[in-house]
This record gives sequence, structure tokens and C-alpha cells, in this order.
Amino acid sequence: MDNVIVDRQQWLSARLQLLEQEKQFQRARDALSARRREMPWVVVDQDYRFETQDGPCSLAELFGDKSQLIVQHFMLGDDWAEGCPSCSFWADGFNGTTVHLENRDAAFVATSNASLDKINAYKKRMGWDFPWVSSLGSSFNHDYQASFSDAEMADGTVYYNFHETTFPSSEAPGISIFARDGNGNGNGNGNGKVYHTYSCYSRGIDNMNVAYQYMDLLPKGRDEDSLPHPMAWVRRHDQY
Repeated sequence: MDNVIVDRQQWLSARLQLLEQEKQFQRARDALSARRREMPWVVVDQDYRFETQDGPCSLAELFGDKSQLIVQHFMLGDDWAEGCPSCSFWADGFNGTTVHLENRDAAFVATSNASLDKINAYKKRMGWDFPWVSSLGSSFNHDYQASFSDAEMADGTVYYNFHETTFPSSEAPGISIFARDGNGNGNGNGNGKVYHTYSCYSRGIDNMNVAYQYMDLLPKGRDEDSLPHPMAWVRRHDQY
């Protein structure tokens, strides 16, 4: 680090200049968030089924008594020995947040294209308590760009982050948001139409990583420029 060393008054002057830029950035971010909320919705007409701790359920039933649903696509294939280290890095940040989301009319669930037994074993190992369900046997993860077929992997081209690209794994990270109309609110019985309102992938999920947001405040930042790839340093929290 070759930062210039100054006195306190010079530091304060530089900090105030940066603060103005930060405020401009935050105002722009608020405007972008408002535009995101204005996105059109599309009806989910596929009858997706999931395996949960309480037995099979539909996408609508994942809402419980809430009108909004956050789905975290977690990279864990049915033939994998353990979950993706990067997804596990994110999970350490969102574990424990569900109670706060539930008090803002939002349910949260992670889903993986793996058996519930495999999910439960890894969840126990990591010490997490967020809801995590299996979409194995369903096209859900594939339809929402988080799983890729054998044919797609063999071809070398997949549809991810809203464009044709290559991807090194049959499973991918992402977040999908759903809403349910008034017929389903408050009764917990899974009634009411379900709508897909938003999805994000790749760097789109970056802001949901708490550790990275703290690192961005540090003098060294994320300090990943010299690595083979940005997240080469990440380990599961029981492997450091």
C-alpha cells in the first residue's frame, strides 16, 4: 500500500469529498432499487414441487403466510460431496436473517438440485438454520438459470445471467424473487397466483455478501487482483 500520509485536516477534506460521491452513489442505488420494484411480473404456471423438512410442497406453499418469497439458488449437486465454497461464503452471511425478513412479509428459502438428505447433512456440518429445500427431480433450478443439463454442459454453452455463455459447473448461484397475490396472503394454505418478479446472478448477487461489503471498506479492499481468480482464497468456514 502506497497511500499518501497527511495530517488530520487534509484527511477530513479528502473524506468529505468522498462522502459526497458516496451520497451520489447511494441516491443512484435508491433510484435503481425503485426501478427494480417497478419491473413487470410474470405468472408462474409450472407446478414446481420441492422436498422440505415437512414433506413435499409447491412453490406457493414455500411462501407460508407471506406474500413475498426469496429463493437463494445454492450450488450443491446430488453427486457432490459438499456444497460450493462460494455459496457457503454467502450462506454464512444470510444465515440468521430469516426472522428479520419474515417480519417484513418475506419468506426465505435456499434450494439445491440435490436430495434433502444431502442438503441436511451439509447444513448440519455448517451449523446453519435457514430453510433449505430440495428441487431434485424438478426443472425449477434449470428454469431459473441455476442448473444446467448434461447436454448443455457437453455442448459447452448454457443460458446464465440472461445470455448464452460458458460455465464451469452444472450448478450456478443466483437469487430469484417471487410474489403471491392477495388470495394467498395470511392464510398459509398456498392459494393465490405466484409471480416471478426478479432474478439476479453472477456479480448481481455481490451486494448480498456481508463479508465483501466490509472488505470494501478496508485499505486492501478484497485484495484479489493477484489471485488466479477472484474467490480463490475462499474456504468453507470449517476449512480455514
